Amino acid sequence: MKVDGNLEKPALNVALIGCGKIADVHASLISRNPVARLVGGCDSNIMMAEQLCERYRVPNSYADVEEMIMEQDIDVVHVTTPPRSHFEIGKVCLENGIHVYMEKPFTMYHREARDLIGMASERGLKVTVGHDIQYTHNMKTLRKRISEGYHGDRIVHMESSFCYDLGDEQYAKAFLNDTGHWVRKLPGGLLQNIMSHGIAKIAEYLGDEEPIIHAISFTSKMMTDAGGENILDELRTIIKSGHTTAYFTFSSQLKPSHSYFVVFGNKNGLLVDDDNSTILKLSGIQYKSYLNKFVPHLVNMKGSASNLFFNLHKFMKRDFHMSHGMYNLICEFYDSILHDKEVPIPYGEILLTSSIMEEILRQVGCLQHDYPVSS
Repeated sequence: MKVDGNLEKPALNVALIGCGKIADVHASLISRNPVARLVGGCDSNIMMAEQLCERYRVPNSYADVEEMIMEQDIDVVHVTTPPRSHFEIGKVCLENGIHVYMEKPFTMYHREARDLIGMASERGLKVTVGHDIQYTHNMKTLRKRISEGYHGDRIVHMESSFCYDLGDEQYAKAFLNDTGHWVRKLPGGLLQNIMSHGIAKIAEYLGDEEPIIHAISFTSKMMTDAGGENILDELRTIIKSGHTTAYFTFSSQLKPSHSYFVVFGNKNGLLVDDDNSTILKLSGIQYKSYLNKFVPHLVNMKGSASNLFFNLHKFMKRDFHMSHGMYNLICEFYDSILHDKEVPIPYGEILLTSSIMEEILRQVGCLQHDYPVSS
């Protein structure tokens, strides 16, 4: 960790491992952060690393992770490779005293997540996972309102829906025709690559008891018509922990294709729709007689107007870019490193998300039932 005379805080030397599409977003946001400097990019395809480093003026490009670690003084790595490599790359980085920001899903299997977090804790290092949707403006506001008790004194039920729009049949066919695509090689395929975003929202508020999970998954008609009979792109899940329940839906077909999160307390509820950048209070008040047909609409109109002006305000302040959730998460992760604070996403949540995902994949037949899971 270097001290930069032009900064009030120590500067972090940051490197990227994996220089594909999502790495461009990371590189752009890291470059905007005043406490970080990009010192290296690494990809097994050296041309990918060289191109990214040229675009973002990163001085060093590599095709080998260990070579980059040996030659550069690195404080933090962002791992943006396909999930199969996450555990091994994370392990090498932690063994060399480097903090790790891991793109989702955190690891392929729950035992790997447990091992990486244990390794980080033993070494006094920090890790996080790229559940950046947890750090959008709306999700941060929801977290604040729950901490203030708007929902009541307990959460009764949650609903999390995460949609991944495959577009029309031609787009799906293009995906299906690439049999070597890394997503196709995951045990859980499309589900395993995407669903952690929606499950992480539930895991944050689910409680400490071992969850009971019931999941069903199937292939949509569009996917079947496109020739993808073996690709699961629809998932419905019921989760129960203690006295709290949750529904999780993953879909490539639902219209409108919105991803949302609803929390129902024993007093009021809260709804977040990040696609439309909306957070609404759901009042538990029941009005008498015909007032119940009019007053709620006025309340909803007020909530919609509040969202509109909040979004306009953020837009005018240039704090409304598409990746502001990732930027917020990166900033909080770096701050936890520089000032030895708690990581933004607690390790218990990362592990619970991983455990729920693995049990879902077992139930829908993507993992063998004798595969070792958490003890």
